[in-house]
Amino acid sequence: MPQASPQPTAPKRSLYPVTGRRFFLLFLFLLADLAFYSFVIDTLGARYYIFRLLGVAITVMAVYAVSFRRGLIFIALLLAVPAMVERTVYFRTSIGAGSIVNVFVGFAFDLFIIVVISRRIFAPDKPTTETLFGALCVYLMIGFAFARLYALIEVLSHSAFYLDPATNLHKVPIGFDFIYFSFGAMTTYGSNGIVAVSPQVRSLSVIEAILGVLYLAVMISRLVGAYRMNIPDSE
Repeated sequence: MPQASPQPTAPKRSLYPVTGRRFFLLFLFLLADLAFYSFVIDTLGARYYIFRLLGVAITVMAVYAVSFRRGLIFIALLLAVPAMVERTVYFRTSIGAGSIVNVFVGFAFDLFIIVVISRRIFAPDKPTTETLFGALCVYLMIGFAFARLYALIEVLSHSAFYLDPATNLHKVPIGFDFIYFSFGAMTTYGSNGIVAVSPQVRSLSVIEAILGVLYLAVMISRLVGAYRMNIPDSE
């Protein structure tokens, strides 16, 4: 009897696949958070509670974005719970000792998400659209993470920043001021109207600027290198 030809086996997937649209969704939520923050500057009401829900949604989406293995999910959930609590108090000018701990845990959560996504986007695989959105998520989360540190320094010292009264209607830095300063430092664009006074903030802003420039340089070289590897030799 003629033997049946063996069925072709499906090719094995790469060890580090970037699948789904998890990075794209996380990027949209982060971008919405950045755009919506300016509309809830130290105010209460419906917009403020919508913003709080958006912060919780970002935390949940970040956990989903790194849910590649059970171990990662467990660590992400362990850090996500205090991070959600931190979303309700972070960037305020007066918080207690327990809230300061939550801010630290929130920063640890951001750092964990940044490391996990960075390992994915720099894996030796062919870059995809999701790879680009993952890189954008890391870039935005670095800015938010440093903003948390600036807010924490201001809470502890109360004189870390100087607000120019000619361009600010308030005297004490509030939430969006830290975000504005953070992304201004990371992009080396600067932030008019708010100046770093304490040496801790100045040192941290220099570190952020260096990381921002290096990240873009490394990311561009990664994409260009992967593009050249996929071009067939013309000889």
